[in-house]
Amino acid sequence: MTPYNQTIALDAMGGDFGPEVVVPAAATALKELGGGVKFLLYGDERKIQAFLDKHSELKAIAEIRHTDQAIGNNEKLSAAIRRKDTSMRMAINAVKSGEAQSIVSAGNTGALMATAKMVLKCLPGINRPAIAGVFPSKQKDTVMLDLGANLACDAHILVQFAVLGAVCARIIKGQDNPSVGLLNIGSEDMKGPDQLREAAAILSNVDFPGRFRGFVEGHDITNGTVNVVVTDGFTGNVALKVAEGVGDLTGHFLKEAFMSSLFSRLSAVLGYGALKRLKKRVDPRFYNGGMFLGLNGICVKSHGGMDVYGFSQAILVAANLVEQGYNKRVAYEIEQLMGQESFFSGMAGQSEGFS
Repeated sequence: MTPYNQTIALDAMGGDFGPEVVVPAAATALKELGGGVKFLLYGDERKIQAFLDKHSELKAIAEIRHTDQAIGNNEKLSAAIRRKDTSMRMAINAVKSGEAQSIVSAGNTGALMATAKMVLKCLPGINRPAIAGVFPSKQKDTVMLDLGANLACDAHILVQFAVLGAVCARIIKGQDNPSVGLLNIGSEDMKGPDQLREAAAILSNVDFPGRFRGFVEGHDITNGTVNVVVTDGFTGNVALKVAEGVGDLTGHFLKEAFMSSLFSRLSAVLGYGALKRLKKRVDPRFYNGGMFLGLNGICVKSHGGMDVYGFSQAILVAANLVEQGYNKRVAYEIEQLMGQESFFSGMAGQSEGFS
């Protein structure tokens, strides 16, 4: 029997399409991973089996865990976290028990974060988890967090996010000494609210798994000025939604321009290769997979409307975080940070410390 390096739990009923996308996405990810992985598929057995029967290689290493309960996209958070028999909750429980090492879901984001935090808890030294994502930029791709988990963050939370993001950039993007910036309204030292300036003072005087570059502005995200952009969840989510909107608008304008005349259509045909490369470079499917960093277990959120390729990318993100020992590396870096005298002197006067 082939030994499994890791087991991935999938919320097969989450998202807009459920097992119609999740099952073939798992099959696609399996081909990319080349074996050594097992899948636990949580959801309606009859619906999952119908798609699983079409993928013999996946069927050989996958198990269906039946439940006919799923969390709806518009379900109230208070009700969602109380339900213990949903496909999402059961998949998270598998990580908690150690049966799986990661969970991937395209379901309700708020319910996924709240349930994962309640069940898995945070890593030692981490007060709050953050949602991290990868943005395309003019240079190397940029890791950004928080994208919506925490509406407001004090200085020590932002410092924790810097560690989480730097370790993530090392693993996901292979950046040995990633540069880290705090998102602000200007790059000058006196700009921004107190918590940003306090976080900057700490990061300027401690050793952590990255290089602190100071404050960055919104345009620096896509310029690739730094490898990691750290901000609170409110600002990060607004930036994410604006980026998605600009992407849609740009695509709309391009289509409109190339369809405006016969000559424009001919130009589109002649430039097909360039346009195809452009589409691949900014394809949101390639960047799919919001990472819930700081939890005591790997949890990845796929966009609810993603297709098979997009969901498979989220699975690969989860597999990579597990394979590279992300949580162990974060725990080590947080322990090193807390042992520095300069860290505690920088934290003097703040009301809340590391847990």
